Amino acid sequence: QVQVVESGGGLVRAGDSLSLSCTLSGRAFVRSAMGWFRQAPGKERDFVAAINYNGGITHYEESVKGRFTLSRDNAARSTLQMNSLKPDDTGVYYCAVRAGIIENDSRSYDYWGQGTQVTVSS
Repeated sequence: QVQVVESGGGLVRAGDSLSLSCTLSGRAFVRSAMGWFRQAPGKERDFVAAINYNGGITHYEESVKGRFTLSRDNAARSTLQMNSLKPDDTGVYYCAVRAGIIENDSRSYDYWGQGTQVTVSS
């Protein structure tokens, strides 16, 4: 079993920055991709960013390109740096992990964290 824990959410103003971290524990994948998804109130969970096992490949949702940066600190941790935040970035941010290649589809991920709230005020 793998445990996934997100941290770093909070309340910020538009234009501010915030850093989210995702830490894995438990059974270790030899090679795992990590993804970040967010869910705004009343909406579905959407893809934000994903990174492959060694950090060499990243994918971003169009609206966050140039503002968010996902990095792989090590096999068990990733950091989502979010700059120039907008009110539309508000939501619960979830980290997920899967064995194998990078994927943008949430259905491809095996383990999920409980989520961390990010609120951006205008």
